[in-house]
Amino acid sequence: MDGEKILEQAIIFIENNLYEPITACNVAHAVSYSYYHFHRYFHAMMGETIGEYIRSRRLTEAAKLLLYSEKKILDIAVSLHFQSHEAFTRAFKNRYDVTPKQYRKNRINTLIGNKPQLDVIELVHRQSKITLTPEIIMVPSKTIMGIRFETSVANNQSSAQWENFNNQLAKMKNIASNSNRYGFFEVNNSCEAKVFNEDSVTTEFIGIEVDKDSIVPSNMLIKEFPGGKYAKFIHTGTVNTLYMTYRYIWGTWFPSSNNQLDMRDDFECYTERFLGVKNDKSQIDIYFPIM
Repeated sequence: MDGEKILEQAIIFIENNLYEPITACNVAHAVSYSYYHFHRYFHAMMGETIGEYIRSRRLTEAAKLLLYSEKKILDIAVSLHFQSHEAFTRAFKNRYDVTPKQYRKNRINTLIGNKPQLDVIELVHRQSKITLTPEIIMVPSKTIMGIRFETSVANNQSSAQWENFNNQLAKMKNIASNSNRYGFFEVNNSCEAKVFNEDSVTTEFIGIEVDKDSIVPSNMLIKEFPGGKYAKFIHTGTVNTLYMTYRYIWGTWFPSSNNQLDMRDDFECYTERFLGVKNDKSQIDIYFPIM
């Protein structure tokens, strides 16, 4: 049996038993592997341990129940095998940055910390299309010429605005078209982990890197990016599959990482490795600000 099938069986077993007292050993046994070998394989392919995956899925299920059911918080905790109300509250706050009671009161289905069930397509994407462990780097300051607009995850305006920008850029003779292009998601209060959701509106600045003394046309703006410490991920695939990479970063890497998200712009960088929006071999560098 190939690796994809083994992982698929393991995920199905976990999903079917979220409300049962399963352990990592039970999962390994379900796919006929020794705990030692499957534990190492799962961690290498998924970017987290079996135990971490089970715990994060249970917390996401708990978050859904807090929003869409009237069950008592203690009953939710017990049904998902947390040892006590206190243990559940501590684990939930560590993942979602608010207590279960506050999460229910806010009525916001947040993205950071949320870990939806993986389907087969996303499972394959996880194994081959994402940098599971990012490179931590200091990004230098840059001068970007471009345009700014409002967008959200649910109402993403990026594709249309990139087409608009590239059409304008093609008319400019004094700008080097082979420079890196950037899409900055500009930070605001709606980007805080405890409130960030599909409908959170932010401004995005897309553009091309230029020299500081470049002449800027009247229909363009300048953004001075100050640089800083970032976690760099590499997404491989079409633009339409980007959401799967972001779901890994938001739902797996940040909650389990020792790095804390900083309130600065995150951004995408399109280099010569970006081969087009529909090219499965295209690569996009994704940068998240960390403290």
